[in-house]
Amino acid sequence: MSSRIILIGPPGAGKGTQAARLSEALGVPAISTGDIFRANVKGETELGKLAKRYMDAGEYVPDEVTNSMVADRLGQDDAADGFLLDGYPRTTAQVEELDRMLAAEDKAIDHVVELTADTDEVVARLLARAQTEGRSDDSEDVIRHRLDVYEEQTQPLTDIYRSRGLLRQVDGLGDVDEITERILSAIR
Repeated sequence: MSSRIILIGPPGAGKGTQAARLSEALGVPAISTGDIFRANVKGETELGKLAKRYMDAGEYVPDEVTNSMVADRLGQDDAADGFLLDGYPRTTAQVEELDRMLAAEDKAIDHVVELTADTDEVVARLLARAQTEGRSDDSEDVIRHRLDVYEEQTQPLTDIYRSRGLLRQVDGLGDVDEITERILSAIR
C-alpha cells in the first residue's frame, strides 16, 4: 500500500522523531526539506548553489528553488511507492505545486498529519533544547514569535487540507511510542 503523507506541526512538536519512526513503520522515506537543502548544498548541485546564495544572505529560499529540489527528491526510486514530507509544503503556492507534481504522476497526497501541542509545553521543550544545544539566541520571546509565525503561515494549509478531508490532528505530547501509535491509528 502506498502512503503519501505530509507531517506538519509547530517547532518542538516532535516531527523529526515521528518522521523517522513513521518512515520505518510504513516503509517509505522521510523527506525533510532541511535535509534536501543540506544535501544539495553539500553536493554542490546547481540548485544547491542557488539555495546557498539565499541561505548565506539569511533569506528564504524561493518557492521555485524549493519546489525543484522537492520534485527531484520525489522522483527518486525510493519515493515511488510513497513518502513522508516534513517541512514541505509551507505555503499555499507550494501546496498547488505539490498537487501539480503528483497529478503529473497520477498520484495524490493520502494524509496530512498535524501534530498538535500545548504552546507552553512546546516553549518549555524548545527552551530546554536551546540550553542543551547552546542556542543562546532561542529565548522565550524568540520561540513564542516563531510559534506565532508558524501558526499564521500554517493555518491556510490546514484549512486547505481540512476542506479536502485529508487533515488528521494528533496530540503530539506524551510518550513517543504512544504518539507514533496515535498517528498510525489516525491514518489507517
